[in-house]
Amino acid sequence: MAKVLVACEYSGIVRDAFSKLGHDAWSIDVLPTERPGQHIQDDVLNHLDKGWDIMVAHPPCTYLCVTGLCWMFHPDDKHLDKRIRRPHPKFPNRKQQQKDALEFVKKLMDAPIEKICIENPVSIISSQIRKPNQYIQPYDFGHHECKKTGLWLKNLPTLAPTSNLKKETYELPKKIRWKNLWTSPGKDRGKQRSKFFQGFADAMAEQWGGNLKEVDNSNISTYGHKAFFK
Repeated sequence: MAKVLVACEYSGIVRDAFSKLGHDAWSIDVLPTERPGQHIQDDVLNHLDKGWDIMVAHPPCTYLCVTGLCWMFHPDDKHLDKRIRRPHPKFPNRKQQQKDALEFVKKLMDAPIEKICIENPVSIISSQIRKPNQYIQPYDFGHHECKKTGLWLKNLPTLAPTSNLKKETYELPKKIRWKNLWTSPGKDRGKQRSKFFQGFADAMAEQWGGNLKEVDNSNISTYGHKAFFK
């Protein structure tokens, strides 16, 4: 049995996937859990040194994802060099918020935990810290959807696909296969768009939690704390 931390998770999806395999899994988030289970409502940075064997972290992507970069600068300054563009009038603090988000990711990466996975959609983590070890798609893990998701790994093997639904997925209308992008506006839109895929969670639990002491070294990522940032 391993002690598993699922950082920045209120859904309980990844936590429960590990729990079902007999691991001591906990989710930690500033929000309450959406389903019964072992959950701590707090800033996860206060709990990184509690003797975890593995951490799967979902840092908020609002200020990290590349699709949000359009809100960084004033829309009338597109012709100017980025160094002299004005802040977006609706989001004047976006640059600092992005910087803070990256610092949060670095703290998670540098946690004193042997095995770490940082999960995020296509984001500036790739350019500002380092490229992910792999990108995964829901259609390779049992979902008829598209959402390119990066995994930054430390001492963990890359995830092996568990299904092959790409062909069937791309035969669906765009609003179906990209339904996370077509989510209706509303107060829960952010939650709906960021909800983790069950197929991803099950693969993580089975491939990383099934036998944490004996992993396949052929495709392992052995980044140390500081080496995460190379």
